[in-house]
Amino acid sequence: MKHLFALSLMFATGITMTAKTTTTTKSAAAKPATTKTVKLKVIETSDVHGHFFPWDFMEQKPLKGTLVRANTYINQQRRKYGDNLLLIDNGDILQGQPCVYWSNYVMPEDENLAARVVNYMRYDAETVGNHDIEPGHKVYDKWIREVRCPLLGANIVKEGCDGTATPANIYDGLKPYSVHYRDGVKICIIGMLTPAIPNWLNKSIWKGMEFEEMVSCAKKWVKYIKEQERPDLIFGLFHSGFDGGIVADGYEENASKAVAEEVEGFDVIFFGHDHQVHNLWVTNKKGERVLCLDPSCYVKNVAEATIELTYTNGHLTKKDINGEIVSVQDMDIDQQMLTHFQPAIDAVKQYTTQRIGYFKSPIYTRDSFFGNAAFTDLIHNLQLQITKADISFNAPLSFNATIKDGPVTMADMFKLYRFENLLYVLRMTGEEIRKHLEYSYDMWTNTMTSADDHALRLNDNSKEDQQRTGFQYYTFNFDSASGIDYEVDLTKPDGQKVKILRMSNGQTFDEKRWYRVAMNSYRSNGGGELLTRGAGIAQDSLESRVLFHTDRDQRHYLTEEIRRIGTIDPKPNKNWKFVPEAWVKPALKRDSLKLFGK
Repeated sequence: MKHLFALSLMFATGITMTAKTTTTTKSAAAKPATTKTVKLKVIETSDVHGHFFPWDFMEQKPLKGTLVRANTYINQQRRKYGDNLLLIDNGDILQGQPCVYWSNYVMPEDENLAARVVNYMRYDAETVGNHDIEPGHKVYDKWIREVRCPLLGANIVKEGCDGTATPANIYDGLKPYSVHYRDGVKICIIGMLTPAIPNWLNKSIWKGMEFEEMVSCAKKWVKYIKEQERPDLIFGLFHSGFDGGIVADGYEENASKAVAEEVEGFDVIFFGHDHQVHNLWVTNKKGERVLCLDPSCYVKNVAEATIELTYTNGHLTKKDINGEIVSVQDMDIDQQMLTHFQPAIDAVKQYTTQRIGYFKSPIYTRDSFFGNAAFTDLIHNLQLQITKADISFNAPLSFNATIKDGPVTMADMFKLYRFENLLYVLRMTGEEIRKHLEYSYDMWTNTMTSADDHALRLNDNSKEDQQRTGFQYYTFNFDSASGIDYEVDLTKPDGQKVKILRMSNGQTFDEKRWYRVAMNSYRSNGGGELLTRGAGIAQDSLESRVLFHTDRDQRHYLTEEIRRIGTIDPKPNKNWKFVPEAWVKPALKRDSLKLFGK
């Protein structure tokens, strides 16, 4: 029995042992160790935002990057690695280019185009992103059913569940993790979504769901996976940026760094959401290094991990992991994929080129950063017409978009309003309106102490960020207002820049009076924290302030209003300005050159 125990211990531990007996004087020869090496490749896309095909349906011109170029590279790697390749996507695929809007709302009875693309490219796993929730239940519940690879959301749980690590608690159709086998290697991928959804989207959009904090969620699922699955590798696939963003009670918007540091057991964390490139190692609290990869957005890059595993006598004894960000923006187009989807491409082109109205003057989003702008004010005016509100809030959703004079097409409407937000009207006091604007302009503008200072709060950091562009803060949070006349004094400190002079109709503006304020659903639910940290309205009381909201996305109503009017000559409202003009005008000119050149 002792000999049997020793032999079983030898095989269980992988230790080579020499056995002796009393019937021979020679030692048994040691059995030579067997070694096996497995090489794996894992490729991640993230924040695709409908960039499937090499055609910009908004600008009506060829597009670099996109999945049809990435697939050329992916197929090259498939030929090299065979079945030892894993292809994963990190969410935010259902909103962006007009082709996904067309699929979500114009042709909803057909198989969702995003699902068709994911299935065609043979993805192995996909995580849900916040822009996959925003289209609403009808869209994403159907999409979940149509995607053939596992859709992951370990922290997207059923409303009212007990929070334990059990697949039964996960929202219907999603999985907390997926299991993959490659040449004897067992791999588990845990998917999670940023839990900041309630700060951006009305509860009706995510009814039946709750979003758990990521660090604690990761801890319980890593523990579960180690006990139940005993994998060789554990990956994270997180639709949550590295760090920063909204920090609220009990959670962080961007928590991938925190998970890498606090949760033991991850070999690689693939992430996204922040639209930045990341390729770095993080040391966790146990002293282990975790590779963290983010390819940024719009399929200009893919992130990949090359992994070599060494097994000795059947036991994993060594891991070599390397990360790389690979540019695919100039890859050759996968012609076979393009041909497969050409009917859909043609249908979307036909949809986006239909005429909506006529503009007598061109409009530019770049003007919105320097004062009243025809682009922003057109949206303000349409919002006020549609809702009959007293005041309108609106921010530029694109950094440098242009709609030319002449015929206006459906493609132009995606430039006019990029996202599928709903249109809301909230009750706000005059004081809350001013504080909301103060918070906006504090992100937007500098406090000038001399005529040589910047007027705008520019970002001198050269780090790539597809959302901030040349500013320190996200430009889609730079709310201006219509319906009131006001000045923004750039010599004043933060919180004291905005002076509201009057209502634009000549009536007195009263900080103690209640007003009806039009804004998009992202803002009305606390997005950008202008209503919460700015105006001082508690997050849990925002819903009680809602007087009205549309059933369909805001772009739909803007389109219908332009179609009704027919011909528009967009002009700035001239209801607000930066002061003192002697300092501000030269400073804005300098800042414009820095942001946009001549």
